[in-house]
Amino acid sequence: MKAYLYDNLPGDQRLPHDSGVALSPESLASIGVLYHRVPSVAEVDELASSRGYRNRDEITVSPAAMGDIYEAKVRSFFDEHLHEDEEIRYVRDGVGYFDVRDKEDRWVRIRLERDDLIILPAGIYHRFTTDEGNYVQAMRLFKDEPKWTPLNRAEELDANPHRKEYVTQFLN
Repeated sequence: MKAYLYDNLPGDQRLPHDSGVALSPESLASIGVLYHRVPSVAEVDELASSRGYRNRDEITVSPAAMGDIYEAKVRSFFDEHLHEDEEIRYVRDGVGYFDVRDKEDRWVRIRLERDDLIILPAGIYHRFTTDEGNYVQAMRLFKDEPKWTPLNRAEELDANPHRKEYVTQFLN
């Protein structure tokens, strides 16, 4: 895992966009983002059980796996959004970037590769993309039935109870 401030320069979303300002796992934790290096699925199982997760699925994000919809899907994952549930992603193979907003509303880019696991709190604004290799395989964990409902950033989301709780807990 490597975390840093996103450079906000024009260019393909899959480029590193590394500003050169590195961030620690502790700085991520201060905004509710938890990182774990997990070398085995058995350890993922333990973490899932301890957090009350009962379901999972796997997704492969690549042109080979997704065909003609790949580019549109990767662009949609990159739309800034939040979820009303905590989000756990475990990278099984390849490389992906999660971008999250920090306390100053700046983008923080988190590069994840094989055996990296990230936990995003409900209500945090974020987005996702692959790197230039255009390939990532990830396990998605769910407390109940698998669902992935993004709420794209909009002013009215300030009133969303999950967003309000996130802001109160991590941004104030």
